[in-house]
Amino acid sequence: MGTSLLDDFSLEMTAKDIAGLEEAHPTIPPGTRINITFLGNEDLPMRLAAARAVKRLGFVPVPHISARRLKSRGELEQFLAGLKADGTAENVFVVGGDPARAEGPYEDALAVIRTGLLRHHGVRHAGISGYPEGHPAITGPVLWSALTDKHAALGKELLAGDVITQFGFDVDPVLAWVEETRARGMDLPIRIGVPGPAGVRRLTTYAARFGVGTSAAIARKYGFSLTNLMGTAGPDRFLRALADGYDAGRHGVVKVHFYTFGGLGATSEWIARFRQEG
Repeated sequence: MGTSLLDDFSLEMTAKDIAGLEEAHPTIPPGTRINITFLGNEDLPMRLAAARAVKRLGFVPVPHISARRLKSRGELEQFLAGLKADGTAENVFVVGGDPARAEGPYEDALAVIRTGLLRHHGVRHAGISGYPEGHPAITGPVLWSALTDKHAALGKELLAGDVITQFGFDVDPVLAWVEETRARGMDLPIRIGVPGPAGVRRLTTYAARFGVGTSAAIARKYGFSLTNLMGTAGPDRFLRALADGYDAGRHGVVKVHFYTFGGLGATSEWIARFRQEG
């Protein structure tokens, strides 16, 4: 690709993916950051076990903290204390989460960051979300103020961080959003969300859920057809376009984060092949 965009990619898994990670681990570079989602159908022991497995296999665990899923301050403290005891607390990713209403005291990621509990429990790096194509439930101005507020809060809490974006199929709005982020004074590294190879039907289902544009023209540009939902698609065209459009002077530090909709194994094997092909 003639770029370092894929030199330090990150991956995503759920707490139920430990077996998949063990199977895929020979194809994943040592030290790769692996985010562990915080889903409603998983419990504390499962999340902690997944973080331990990531560390045991030689990768960097990045457990998610879903603000609106937390039922109490005590639940947040219990999770962070468990991570600290296991030596897996250094990196986390803080997100508002799917529930429309908070199940406890935290309305959003900012509220969790401002508790001061992260650093107290050994967190040194916290990832936050970015939405280049907007969010189905949050307006653009609110998204920008949330991002700038979270960026400021990380600095106040003496936490390093990065921004991981929602995935998309079109490079142009992504790079425009990165440039706007820099213009607003935010210098955190940005990890561009990219779907790993997956079935077209699954990709379009996730896209609809997250408000990501999938017009026929964008789908064609990305490399799949909305009329053939039985096919599969990988992000090769997207990544080549990203590399072509990337300008370090305008866009700052940019890396890639893979959402493993098609599975950890399929994604990591696809990345290894793509990097070899250049």
